[in-house]
Amino acid sequence: MFSSCKRNLSFFVVPQDINPVAPSDAGAAPQNPGMYQLDILLKKGHNLAIRDRGGSSDPYVKFKIAGKEVFRSRTVHKNLNPVWEEKTSLLLDGLRDALYVKVFDYDFGLQDDFMGSAYLYLESLEHNRLTLDVTLDLKDPHYPDHDLGTIEMSVTLTPKEKDFRETNMLLRRSWKRSSKVMHSMCFPSRSSLPFAVDWRVQQSLRLSEVHQKAQLWRGIVSVSLIEGRGLKPMDANGLSDPYVKFRLGHQKYRSKTMYKTLNPQWREQFDFHLYEDHGGFVDITVWDKDAGKKDDFMGRCQVDLSILSKEHTHKLELPLEEGEGMLMLLVTLTASTAVSISDLSVNILDDPHERQQIFNRYSLLKSLHNLKDVGMVQVKVIRAEGLMAADVTGKSDPFCVVELSNDRLQTHTVYKNLNPEWNKVFTFNVKDIHSVLEVTVYDEDRDRSADFLGKVVIPLLNIQNGERKAYVLKSKELTRPTKGVIFLEMDVIFNAAKAGLRTFVPSEQKYIEEEPRVSKQMLLQNFTRVRRCLVFLVSTGYYINSCFEWESPQRSTCAFLLFVVVVWNFELYMVPLALVLLLVWNYVLIASGKDTRQGDVVTLEDILQGEDEECDKDDKDPEKKSFMHKLYAIQDVCTSVQSALDDVASYAERIKNTFNWTVPFLSWLAIVALCGATLLAYFVPLRYIVLAWGVNKFTKKLRDPYTIDNNELLDFLSRVPSDVQVVGALSSPFNTRWPGLAARSH
Repeated sequence: MFSSCKRNLSFFVVPQDINPVAPSDAGAAPQNPGMYQLDILLKKGHNLAIRDRGGSSDPYVKFKIAGKEVFRSRTVHKNLNPVWEEKTSLLLDGLRDALYVKVFDYDFGLQDDFMGSAYLYLESLEHNRLTLDVTLDLKDPHYPDHDLGTIEMSVTLTPKEKDFRETNMLLRRSWKRSSKVMHSMCFPSRSSLPFAVDWRVQQSLRLSEVHQKAQLWRGIVSVSLIEGRGLKPMDANGLSDPYVKFRLGHQKYRSKTMYKTLNPQWREQFDFHLYEDHGGFVDITVWDKDAGKKDDFMGRCQVDLSILSKEHTHKLELPLEEGEGMLMLLVTLTASTAVSISDLSVNILDDPHERQQIFNRYSLLKSLHNLKDVGMVQVKVIRAEGLMAADVTGKSDPFCVVELSNDRLQTHTVYKNLNPEWNKVFTFNVKDIHSVLEVTVYDEDRDRSADFLGKVVIPLLNIQNGERKAYVLKSKELTRPTKGVIFLEMDVIFNAAKAGLRTFVPSEQKYIEEEPRVSKQMLLQNFTRVRRCLVFLVSTGYYINSCFEWESPQRSTCAFLLFVVVVWNFELYMVPLALVLLLVWNYVLIASGKDTRQGDVVTLEDILQGEDEECDKDDKDPEKKSFMHKLYAIQDVCTSVQSALDDVASYAERIKNTFNWTVPFLSWLAIVALCGATLLAYFVPLRYIVLAWGVNKFTKKLRDPYTIDNNELLDFLSRVPSDVQVVGALSSPFNTRWPGLAARSH
């Protein structure tokens, strides 16, 4: 990929007034090597289609190559035989992609009307070096019999191999200065983003084709880690505590640790983005976990993706080099999902036909087709206002990064501006409707990592389709606002049945970004959260005990009668039914205006308010580094306690938020599941349910030896936000409550 980026860069240092165009498949070897210049003179149109009420049209022409718009003509008003006489020059790397000509009728304030299109196949021009006059018949793909007129133009194709020697030399000089930064551009990550290339000599090409291609992946690599066999013993007891690290480019994963075994069973799945057409290598290392000292290396292996066929699952048994034993993996390569970057003027959802196709794709009738393709989300990053000044000049060089799980795309940089306008449209596939969209603004710095300016997080289920909103930028921890707002418009389209089914399978793991470190503030915060949950349980115990003590005779009498009736008539189906009634009761309270959830949010927000950005000074001071190294074992224990407190508090808060209708989609899903459990428990005797459960558990591995274990209840709860996530999703202090608390419909 790195060499591919270097090769593509040479396309963009070009003379002025020439638009560079790269093919759609930059990684493959071109059939026609060398560069070409295509000179086009758009002359006129003849007998174009009528699109306005007055019996006329306002036509303009677009040229596209490899899906990218490379030219747009001026609009000729009220004319079916327009004369343009406009010239443009395009640089091409190969002739595989045809020139796509589209004609539109301009409508002020409305959707422009389609007037026809045609293709000019450039390979037919290769052996003709003279200027050719071309007449293209315009057609509508949906109505091929309709005559929509013609477009006349002249084209000249000229090879440019010799002229680009000086360009390549110029590029090599700048490459030496920016190779490190361009490596980050090819392999973007949270801690190493493509910030610092000096594009000021190319002011009009900051968001160049290579910049976009470096971000867009061409496929997905799914790796299932099944098991290890005969691993090397590393501990004094003759066993090991193995875990596995995976790396593909900048993408890194780490498996869970399996303690005291030489034949671990992991059964975990990881998804990588594939940026190169010709594959790549997945580097795999196995480590033995040791508390209090550095982990021991146990071996390595590698997967060559170029030799694996696509759309097929490969079972691989890989022996470990520099160690003992082997790993068993299942590897599947699939085609890229629909991810794209485009300008605001090129928006598929603005096209009624395209929008209807997307709705049809995610209709309930196709709920059983490709269960992993839950939906799509489109994010329009319009502009930002009042950003923080990060440079000594009192300005900033802001760019915006949009993230959805492990999918990450970014805008171009707007230099020396505190009110930048990006006007970019990002499209992502949705694999989990409970994912959170993160939009972060950075300041680009040439000689160091980018400065953080602010971020917002928006749960996908909170998005109001087509609504343009200003979001207040917040700190990294989302505990307080920073300076500035960002204007976003989002649309999410998804299949509710697929989304519900995906809720009960493991969620996608995030890439390894940095090792957790001890934080006094985090420990205090998690302790306070656990204490709040314990206080609630203790208060509930006191309330029940007060009924036994007859502190309130009326309440105790009601409680006694209820206890006798329930115990005397108890059936198993009453357990899920009682939970359904609790959900319905809370829904009625919320609908009637008696919403108690805001108090929980405000309380936790007060706890988090005092937590500022923390950068451990011990990590920056070399003398203190050695001290921390001596206390490595204590740090491990503290980190484990911190994580355990977070897990306990999070799951307790998630159970509460399920019944509080914090995420209405999940609460409705809980009602459906509990109603199903109620009917099952009512009509089916308990012994048959337990028998079916036991048979399923005992035969699961026999039926599918490589199945990945999961707990449906925990997978469901992992999608419910904790109170910390609820506070983080409060994207604007002007909101009186979390956006997800409002009733929504799709």
